[in-house]
Amino acid sequence: MSSQISEADQELLLHKLDIFKIRGKDKQGHKILRIIGKFFPARLLIVEVVKKYLDEHIFPRLGKRRFSVLYVHTGVQRSDNLPGISGLRWIYEAIPINVRDNLQAVYFLHPGLQARLFLATFGRFLFSGGGGRGCGRLYGKLRYVSRVDYLWEHVKRKEVEIPEFVYDHDEDLEYRPMMDYGLESDHPRVSLSPSFSSYSMRCIL
Repeated sequence: MSSQISEADQELLLHKLDIFKIRGKDKQGHKILRIIGKFFPARLLIVEVVKKYLDEHIFPRLGKRRFSVLYVHTGVQRSDNLPGISGLRWIYEAIPINVRDNLQAVYFLHPGLQARLFLATFGRFLFSGGGGRGCGRLYGKLRYVSRVDYLWEHVKRKEVEIPEFVYDHDEDLEYRPMMDYGLESDHPRVSLSPSFSSYSMRCIL
């Protein structure tokens, strides 16, 4: 990750984009930390700011209770939204041991073929650790979810907000199923200059 703005502005940006949000529970009663990958401006951030933001605004709210992560990968572009292998590893290792121990599952929505191949290749290296108590073994907690409807098998639908573009992608997958396997691009439905504040959310009632 790199940055062209001040650290204070980076932290403000993280807050305004609502990338990390604690809301709702899964079917086991665990809190949900929702992460919207498409909103993550990797080019504008440094990992130290991300760690500081999580330490001050997210981890304390999780407390000492067990929790799960809902990571929404829909619409993520590698060059814009991913911090790179070293950045991912650095952020993961910076997570407090008690937080890693309390993590029960990571629901990975709309993974796509590239993400699956990446995690199959580097996932154990990035997230399995060396076998100690604090290593978290995140890779073994991944649960791939290919459709929003399948998400409700794990997460209480009345309590979690899902951006409208995620449902749009679901509809694309129904009519263009080869996108699941990376054999057809989803580019025609991607906006070139999205306004983060304009994405509508759905909270299923």
